[in-house]
Amino acid sequence: MQFGKDLPLRMLIIDDSVEAAEAIVNGLRNRGIAVRPSRPESSEQLEELLAGQPLDLVLVAHDAKGVTFDALMQRVDAGGKDLPVLVLHDDIDSGRLVANAASGARGIVLRGQAEHLHDSVVREWSDLQARRALRKLETHVRETERRCDALIDSSRDPIAYIHEGMHIRANSAYLEMFGFEDFEEIEGMSLLDMVASQHVDEFKQLLKGLSKGEAPPPRYELTAQTLDGDPFPAVMEFTAATYEGEACQQVILRRQELDSDLEDEVRKLRQIDQVTGLLNRSNFLLALEDSVADAGEKAGQHALLLIEPDHYNRMLQEIGLDAADELLAACAARLRAALKPEDIVARFGDHQFAVLRRDSDHAASVELAETVRTAFEGAVLEAGSRSLNATVSIGGVQIGQRIANVSAVLGKASTGVQSAIGVGGNRVELFDPGAADRAEEERVEAWVARIRDAIDNDRFLMHYQPLVGLHGAPDEIYEAYLRLLNEHGELVQPLTFLQIAEEHGLLWEIDRWVVGRAIAVLGERQKAGHDTTLLVKITEVSLQDDSLLKHIADQIARHGADGKRLVLQLPESKVSTHLRAAQSFQKEVAKLGVRIGLEQFGSGLNPFQLLNHFDASMIKLDRSFMEDLAGNADNQARIREIAEKAREGGKQTIAEFVQDASSMTILFGAGIDYAQGHFLAPAGPEMDYEF
Repeated sequence: MQFGKDLPLRMLIIDDSVEAAEAIVNGLRNRGIAVRPSRPESSEQLEELLAGQPLDLVLVAHDAKGVTFDALMQRVDAGGKDLPVLVLHDDIDSGRLVANAASGARGIVLRGQAEHLHDSVVREWSDLQARRALRKLETHVRETERRCDALIDSSRDPIAYIHEGMHIRANSAYLEMFGFEDFEEIEGMSLLDMVASQHVDEFKQLLKGLSKGEAPPPRYELTAQTLDGDPFPAVMEFTAATYEGEACQQVILRRQELDSDLEDEVRKLRQIDQVTGLLNRSNFLLALEDSVADAGEKAGQHALLLIEPDHYNRMLQEIGLDAADELLAACAARLRAALKPEDIVARFGDHQFAVLRRDSDHAASVELAETVRTAFEGAVLEAGSRSLNATVSIGGVQIGQRIANVSAVLGKASTGVQSAIGVGGNRVELFDPGAADRAEEERVEAWVARIRDAIDNDRFLMHYQPLVGLHGAPDEIYEAYLRLLNEHGELVQPLTFLQIAEEHGLLWEIDRWVVGRAIAVLGERQKAGHDTTLLVKITEVSLQDDSLLKHIADQIARHGADGKRLVLQLPESKVSTHLRAAQSFQKEVAKLGVRIGLEQFGSGLNPFQLLNHFDASMIKLDRSFMEDLAGNADNQARIREIAEKAREGGKQTIAEFVQDASSMTILFGAGIDYAQGHFLAPAGPEMDYEF
């Protein structure tokens, strides 16, 4: 289950103390959870919140007076919603534990125990998401079964469902093939009755094997017979299925109207990619599903590799687009030559290949991936009249019981490919759930080395997105976004590496680079006659000492830049939890003319209380306000309130992630000062927006 900034936690906090509730929210945010809190102060507000947007979790103080614990539980029970409740206590005893369990609360959390609170919240949230996913899947399954039943009825293929050798379902094409007019004539009849006498004994053994759970053959050729006893050559295809909750076999029975050689050729054309001669994606997925099912049911061990040639687009430019198929065919031939005959190999994407090796433990999977990597590293590919060396990036997964899910397997393999590409290519990233810690450690070490190299060798760069004024004269304002440039000139997005940088104490060095580069750009723009204002993000790490302050002063003096044109942005939640340091930092940079802005603003319980203690000149709304803005009256009202209070305090407001014209209209009417987003202009390497 994925949590964090991409999936907000909509939490209801019932506590008489606003400060205690805010501390809980900040603690969860500091641990990477994007909390969207609400705090009712009365029963009426509680009713309104419970009837409004769906909530994920309730935290209630056992001794709350404004809204009591008993009143909350009555309303949660009456609502009939799946809404987990955790109860806040200062300490715990057996009586409280039993009483809370009897009330229907999911658990108890202790105040002041941040780790316990975080773990309890994540556990309940994870369980809730799993229950929601299960309900959604059950709905999808029912709908899929309904549609499948309709498709089977209308299918021209003769299809029947067999349970313990007896017919329990058959469509019109099947009935017509054997000369029946109605299913009641065939219901409960043995499939053996449809088989010519010379094949009965052999077919009986097949049915016995299927009843024991043995895998059916992909094709079974025999002579079938109609109701009148007329024989005809036929082919049966078996697939494990369920019908009305019963495990059974789906049988597709076709007349053999083509000669066997021609039929084999047609079947092969359906399975093979014509450019590479490898298996196509759809048929590879069938094999992968079987392997994943085997891992889940029988604890099998298998290896999946996704393989991409490094710098593929650059190679195409060198050899020409007309030779693209020849390049792919050469890669496929090289790949096939490096593998065993029994390995399943496919063209999985435009220029991505997949390999599945069954019965492969971790050591064998690592050896397989390295064999493929070195096979390309040491080979020359022939594409048309050109010869070239192409290394590959490989993302692999050790398929086992702990990851017996096709989507999860493909997701991990795809992530591994992208990570290998991001670190420079010619690399293997193999995910093994049984050795996840080791694999993660190796990946992190590679990224730490890469980040240090970027800092030391100036491999970072900036992209700029304009802020469009909604009122008054247009000002030339951009926000700067950090990008990492690898040794091959390819961009790496910051989400790939900033978390690792934070964990290894590298954020302060990145902050210095970002701010230094921003000041240099402002100096260049100023000399060129542009009055440009630049917004850059810094982290709370830089508030801990005066090293960044000194760096800003040095860089302003060096480049002759106007400090008033620089706006440093900090998240609202980080300023709340580092208020003293933030106040001191803001006071000192103000002497240089530099301003401070707050981003992710408005998601706290009382964000304007922070502005009583911290003088931010710009306020950027939290991106959650822009979700379906045109259809969300609550967000519209909240934006108007923020804009009004900010205007009264002399502060400018910014809305980011603007995606459509209707949002622009709403923001203009609410009094927001600036808007930015892909709808207006994407971020790019140049400052060339026509204000």
